[in-house]
Amino acid sequence: MPRQSYSKAAIPPLYREDAATEDAGPLTVSALTKAIRESIEFGFPNVTVEGEVSNFIDHRSGHRYWTLKDAGAQISAVFWKTRPLHFDLRDGMKVVCRGRLTVYPPRGNYQLDVFQVRPSGVGDLQQAYEERYQRLLAEGLFDESRKRPIPRFPQTIGIVTSENGAALHDMLATLRRRYPIVKVVLRATAVQGVGAELEIARAIQQFNMTYGTDRTDVLIVGRGGGSLEDLWCFNEEAVARAIYASRIPVISAVGHEVDFTIADFVADLRAPTPTAAAELATPDREELISALNGSRMGLTRLMRQIIKQLRHHVNIASDKRSLAIALSNAVRSLRGRLNSEILDATRSAVHSLERRRLTLERDTAKLAAMNPDRVLDRGYTALESLDGEIIPRLQNLLSGGEKNGILIFADGRITVRFD
Repeated sequence: MPRQSYSKAAIPPLYREDAATEDAGPLTVSALTKAIRESIEFGFPNVTVEGEVSNFIDHRSGHRYWTLKDAGAQISAVFWKTRPLHFDLRDGMKVVCRGRLTVYPPRGNYQLDVFQVRPSGVGDLQQAYEERYQRLLAEGLFDESRKRPIPRFPQTIGIVTSENGAALHDMLATLRRRYPIVKVVLRATAVQGVGAELEIARAIQQFNMTYGTDRTDVLIVGRGGGSLEDLWCFNEEAVARAIYASRIPVISAVGHEVDFTIADFVADLRAPTPTAAAELATPDREELISALNGSRMGLTRLMRQIIKQLRHHVNIASDKRSLAIALSNAVRSLRGRLNSEILDATRSAVHSLERRRLTLERDTAKLAAMNPDRVLDRGYTALESLDGEIIPRLQNLLSGGEKNGILIFADGRITVRFD
């Protein structure tokens, strides 16, 4: 861990001989504590400390308290409930804390106000990795169904990595060799240490805030190889969620082929190395040139075949005897097609007339069955009024005051009187 260096002149003095007089009087405890607090907070606004957790308390208020210690000293630490903790903190765990020193006036002791905390020991890191992996897996951040294809011919590639690392040099060299026309935009970030995950997540978000012609087609996020602790920022939840929320397809390129991070599982595509990420993000210029040459040769062959066929047709047309034979064959073919179509039309017309004849006979039989004369032939009679109106019921005739009617038989009619 790099040591913090501080200037004595930067720390406000608590007591100066040239300002002390008998009239000033003694300081109150509160005033002294306030001066100490201002001095400590001004002198140590951002420190990173590694140590072992002891006396851990997960308070019902949501705040966490513990003692951070090593073999020679200890310091109280507080982690407020508004700050997320993504692993199980417990006694005996070795951690790295980033925060500021402050003083708690009611007790008069100083403590570490922790902004971020992460495991430090490899065993603890692996356990934190497994816990976070299972939780994000359950949330669906790794689902293959949501991952998008990488554009084949990107116009702009965004890179999120350290500007001083060998990984950036390797990626730029690969991009220049494979696809020199692509535009590359770098957003330099820290790629290890406490707080690096926030820089990486912020860079991804900034890329997603560009629109129009400045929009990036694909992002490469990563760094070169290192230890589990060196790569840990790519296991942080801030990076995972930034990749998940990105509207731009993301290629993760962290470490070597054997290194796997949470970012690899969330990304749309995982590359085993930064160099491989540059290859996956772009087409190969040599392959494109070869494909174009192949297409050019294929088109040339096709055009030669078409020209050869057209020349053959022209030669036939210029020979009268050959032209006559061709025309005769064409007429014969057309005559055969015409005869076939006439035969098909004749058959269709005959079938249509036959269907209509059968329909007519069926309808004629139905009408004949409904003829009233057929009913009279079976022994029934019908009653008419003298005016020729069919009387279905005798009462209809008698109710009108008429007593005379006509009975109709199959072979004649007779006038009758009803008394």
